[in-house]
Amino acid sequence: MARILTLTLNPALDLSVHLDRLATGEVNRTRKTHLEAAGKGVNVARVLVALGHEVIVSGFLGADNDGPFLRAFEALGVEDAFLRVPGETRINAKLAEANGRVTDINGPGATIGTTAWQRLLAWLDAHLANPERRPAAVVIAGSLPPGLSPKELAELVKRLCGEGVPVWVDTSGAALAAAIRAGATAVKPNELELADWAGQPLASDEARLGAALRLYAEGVEEALISAGPAGVLWVSQRGAWQAVPPRLDVASTVGAGDTLLAALLHGVIEGHTPEQTLRLATALSAESVRHLGVGNPRAPDFPHLQQQTRVRRLNDVDASAGGALA
Repeated sequence: MARILTLTLNPALDLSVHLDRLATGEVNRTRKTHLEAAGKGVNVARVLVALGHEVIVSGFLGADNDGPFLRAFEALGVEDAFLRVPGETRINAKLAEANGRVTDINGPGATIGTTAWQRLLAWLDAHLANPERRPAAVVIAGSLPPGLSPKELAELVKRLCGEGVPVWVDTSGAALAAAIRAGATAVKPNELELADWAGQPLASDEARLGAALRLYAEGVEEALISAGPAGVLWVSQRGAWQAVPPRLDVASTVGAGDTLLAALLHGVIEGHTPEQTLRLATALSAESVRHLGVGNPRAPDFPHLQQQTRVRRLNDVDASAGGALA
């Protein structure tokens, strides 16, 4: 198994609130609540550890409330390389209703100044310069905190790619566009984030495939698109592939995208076949929606979920033809 570094520049303590129905402007009674150290990169780390990888987690944490993260990292067995900054890590509220609808209320995060940013870059340079510590891939996941712009993210992506390290990015909006222009190895937008990047609605499989092919033509080696029940698209040098997950009762979609990215990265690093890789990633992402948290590859019925996941190859991909199907 591989050593992988995850960077979460704007982590959060996730307060998950489960209730029958959210009535705005009224007193609501919860069925249960749960507070967990989170952030997309942290969630990705959880899945990679479950799949057997050695994971280093880094980014920025508020020094005043890092206790839950310390406990989570110790329980996971990951290396904690987060830089502490003054103040508190933000708390994000996720209101999950019985019908599967989730309302996110996200804070902005701690402001990251030039000094903290340069500290992180210096740590990365030193880390990559050590052959014994060099990761097989770097995952940059989540939003940007106040004080960091898409320009800084692009510079980070270029810096890592210039060192020959594959860079997998999961973000949105201007940050996603900047990462693509900077040469990110892989990106994982959902259908709404992809539509925002493409500048047009993507209401069909054909439209989403066309946008994914555009990503590939612009240099993204692994274009991974999540579209909920409509399934997953994966465009790479291995061709264009589609997977449709089994139908399951949805308890929470939080962590499904993080699970998908981590599991696909696992398959790519381990050299599994495209069908095996996409089947595992899609089924594990589907497993995650049945409960709070990321997918569990040790779920008793996970082999059955993989069998129920439909995977098909759409065609070869020709980058020289602007991403057209060959």
